[in-house]
Amino acid sequence: MSEHETQQTGTAPAPGPADDRQQAPEAGTEPVIPELVIISGMSGAGRSTAAKCLEDLGWFVVDNLPPALIPTMVELGARSQGNVARIAVVVDVRGRRFFDNLRESFADLETRHVTRRIVFLESSDEALVRRFESVRRPHPLQGEGRIVDGIEAERELLRELRGDADLVIDTSSLNVHELRAKLDAQFAGEEEPELRATVMSFGYKYGLPVDADLVVDCRFLPNPHWVPELRPFTGLNEEVSGYVFNQPGAKEFLDRYTELLQLIAAGYRREGKRYVTIAVGCTGGKHRSVAMSEKLAARLATEGVETVVVHRDMGRE
Repeated sequence: MSEHETQQTGTAPAPGPADDRQQAPEAGTEPVIPELVIISGMSGAGRSTAAKCLEDLGWFVVDNLPPALIPTMVELGARSQGNVARIAVVVDVRGRRFFDNLRESFADLETRHVTRRIVFLESSDEALVRRFESVRRPHPLQGEGRIVDGIEAERELLRELRGDADLVIDTSSLNVHELRAKLDAQFAGEEEPELRATVMSFGYKYGLPVDADLVVDCRFLPNPHWVPELRPFTGLNEEVSGYVFNQPGAKEFLDRYTELLQLIAAGYRREGKRYVTIAVGCTGGKHRSVAMSEKLAARLATEGVETVVVHRDMGRE
């Protein structure tokens, strides 16, 4: 991410003159409860970029709204006669009382039967340090210490919120445009699908994706890297894919894991989880994981799951 978190994001314009202001719904009409998305995550991980993206998609965006006011914001949206149908609120957690207020707001929203989703932006310590140093700004929690001290303190404060997130996006290796593309894929549609999946191939030697919900290990299959005529190609190549799936256990693994995902997807739908990231790994993220990811994504698509395929480490070597 090249855009630093401390930059201010644009927010939806304030109401105009009195004759243009939204009026309360007429007596006898049911208020329309707006969609609510909470944008949070590490400072420097791209919260401002995420907010601008949703604003461009037509969401009413409020930056740094005190958590205690979130239910009030939703109530005002419900009284707008449908004019504020989607609200995105950017929050960060810089103190224990702030976090407690956020929890109280979530409980209030549940009593009002408001569906809220949490988007959490994650990034590695190395990437965050690099971004703060590039703009010569201190981390908001570092105090008299180092940038890494502030990052560690913030990560600890956000740990529980991250665990509750519906969508976690790791921006360590993303630029602004790639982050916007990810958010567009999740929020640009007119109608929300039941479940959206990102199938991501990766190489274990480059580390596990931090935003993975499920991890699949393909290293039990023979590696095409050791076949000289296949080594230069990737899992997108038909010969490489054919080699992978002609190995004992490959097709059976795909069949059974697809069946397992059907059970998991049904549970996610019951729990209201709309996004899942499935990380498929091999040693280098070039052959086996790429071929398996493509086949797995195709299977999910036939099951009615809207699927995006990302090959994180292909071409990295």
